[in-house]
Amino acid sequence: MVQIANPIYDVVFKYLMNDEKVAKLLLSAIIGREVVSLEFRPTEHHFPVGELLAVLRMDFSARILDAEGNQELVILELQKAKMASDIMRFRRYLGEQYSNKENVVREPAQEYPYRRALPILSIYFLGHTLAHVKAPVVRVNRKYIDAATGEYIQEKEAFIESLTHDSIIIQIPYLKDRRRTELEQLLALFDQSAATDDPHFLTVNEDELPDRYRPLLRRLQTAVADPTVRETMEAEDELIEEIKDYQRLISEKEKTIEAKEKTIDAKEKTIEAKEKTIEAKEKTIEAKEKTIEAKEKTIGEKQKVIERAVLKFYDAGTRIEDLASIFDLSEKEVADILKKRQL
Repeated sequence: MVQIANPIYDVVFKYLMNDEKVAKLLLSAIIGREVVSLEFRPTEHHFPVGELLAVLRMDFSARILDAEGNQELVILELQKAKMASDIMRFRRYLGEQYSNKENVVREPAQEYPYRRALPILSIYFLGHTLAHVKAPVVRVNRKYIDAATGEYIQEKEAFIESLTHDSIIIQIPYLKDRRRTELEQLLALFDQSAATDDPHFLTVNEDELPDRYRPLLRRLQTAVADPTVRETMEAEDELIEEIKDYQRLISEKEKTIEAKEKTIDAKEKTIEAKEKTIEAKEKTIEAKEKTIEAKEKTIGEKQKVIERAVLKFYDAGTRIEDLASIFDLSEKEVADILKKRQL
């Protein structure tokens, strides 16, 4: 048994993928095709904590070339903690890759060079599970089908390949005790059931790992001894917990507002029923005004909580677009909060 750094942490995953040989091995195993060359373009989202610059999440895009000479764009995302804004963030990043003018292959043509859009394959490492699917590795593969006959069409079309994509979803919690295939044996390096008392490290059985994947094991062993990696993992834990706390607080305030709105609705119905005399109407209006005042106070409290959180994360170096994603605001709303402090 050997101890390795936990690759579900973004800083460790980055350390792992910075070794080109290791990155090729991992991607080849996941996509089921040999990667003969790759060009990585990591997009890091930094959050400073003290003297450290922690990476809370990281998106990779890699231009790969397989053994048959085909080029493809691979999007690789690691999501350790389930956040309310996950889906929209994934969609936004995917859209950025589709619209990126660099994600093309320039091919010679008779009259002028032809730019062909790279096919995209998205890979998601999830630290949480999906609602229904329980397989540790899920492949979402497109098929070309003749709508009239139901027959599969084998030839690939650039138009279709450029506008649709396949996906691979790896559900890390379901890796436990799954070693049925060579890929599952490799992904045992991500199995969180192997965590030690310190969740930053895993204990794995080296003998269960196929020989050709030993470089990944060695790379993760090396990460254990890197003090910067260890410190950044701790900072990442603190940041994620702090964001979760803010999300819980905002959720509680939203429930309070919802309860107040239900109270107002019920009282408005009472007002309609009791508006038979001027005296009854005046009493009802007075009760309604108090309820509205309480609602405005609750809304004001929630707004203050959000504003404080936005200012705190902005002062820590978080970008406006990331603040908008975390707190479910528009970028204009974030900008208005920042301007308010300057007045």
